[in-house]
Amino acid sequence: MSGILYLHGFASGPASKKAQYFARRFAAHDVQLQIPDLAAGNFSQLTITGQLRVIEQAAGGHPVTLIGSSLGGYLAALYASRHAETQRVVLLAPGFAFPLRWPEALGAERMAEWRRTGYLSVYHYGEKKEARLGYQLVEDAALYEDYPPVAQPCLIFHGKDDDVVPIARSIEFAKGKANVELHVEDSDHELLNVLEPMWQRIRQFVLD
Repeated sequence: MSGILYLHGFASGPASKKAQYFARRFAAHDVQLQIPDLAAGNFSQLTITGQLRVIEQAAGGHPVTLIGSSLGGYLAALYASRHAETQRVVLLAPGFAFPLRWPEALGAERMAEWRRTGYLSVYHYGEKKEARLGYQLVEDAALYEDYPPVAQPCLIFHGKDDDVVPIARSIEFAKGKANVELHVEDSDHELLNVLEPMWQRIRQFVLD
């Protein structure tokens, strides 16, 4: 069986609740879940390109299954679309159209201030404190497509009450694609209340 990588979300890390939940679940089946730090210890200089490089290093050129949450889901889709050896993709509230996130969330005035100063203060959930984020993330993200053309078998879970990434983006991504299975959950962006049913389908999708 291929290796399995879990890709955490924005301003998160390997210790996230979902990452550790799935690590325990896979361990019960004698499968190790790799959970790389996508920021590579340098959150302030975060870019999409840099995170894809971390995934590439973790995969080591081998066939992999990717499980990605939020921004990690978008990264999983980007990586799979560029690496045919990727076998399966599981996306949890994937952050499609990531470059649009910042203008939508911040507005024109704060975006202009971020560009002028070079840094934005954001809450880092992994470190549990405020952290600086460089504007290079926005500039680099503009180089990537909103909806990567994933050809591999793809399983998506998205909460209908997600107020971070609109569920419409997963619906748009899945539309007309026979390789994509979309589950609309009675949940929010975190999906924490549906971990067990998600795991049952993920287990079948990945291990059976």
